[in-house]
Amino acid sequence: MAILKVARMGHPVLRAKARALDRAEIGSPRVQQLIDDMIETMFEYRGVGLAAPQVHEGLRLFVASLDEEGASGADGEPVAVLNPEIVAAGSEAIEDWEGCLSIPDIRGRVARPRTVRVRALGRKGERIELDAKDFPARVIQHEYDHLDGVLFLDRMKSFQSLTFLDEHARYWTKD
Repeated sequence: MAILKVARMGHPVLRAKARALDRAEIGSPRVQQLIDDMIETMFEYRGVGLAAPQVHEGLRLFVASLDEEGASGADGEPVAVLNPEIVAAGSEAIEDWEGCLSIPDIRGRVARPRTVRVRALGRKGERIELDAKDFPARVIQHEYDHLDGVLFLDRMKSFQSLTFLDEHARYWTKD
């Protein structure tokens, strides 16, 4: 396994729409190695999700490691989500803080649906369906956005909350 280079804001790969994986390529050693490397990279940078475009791969694939039921694999391991389709599962939206490995040391508040349903393929090409709420739903939506070339900054209603991580810890963590 390897730690991959994370694309930073400004790199064109982060603004391009990723292509769907063909079923035949999902089980390939290349894609399986990419999934392993993405998980290792996510852990190395203390992230909770990582999309393929963030590691310079224009594929509709992300990995996420979440504690909440239904959002991680059955064994608590990170889940690989390929060719996802996502829908809001309710009308309630919640505004909360987000950051991104591709926009290091920056945080901002983003409104997103509180609950989502994801239909996708899993690591082995099997059909999966995830229902997620609150933080896991936010992570899934954030990573899904990367597959369409959207950054969390694009979703912010106002830049009033945009802050560096150290200032966030100093002034904003009390809310």
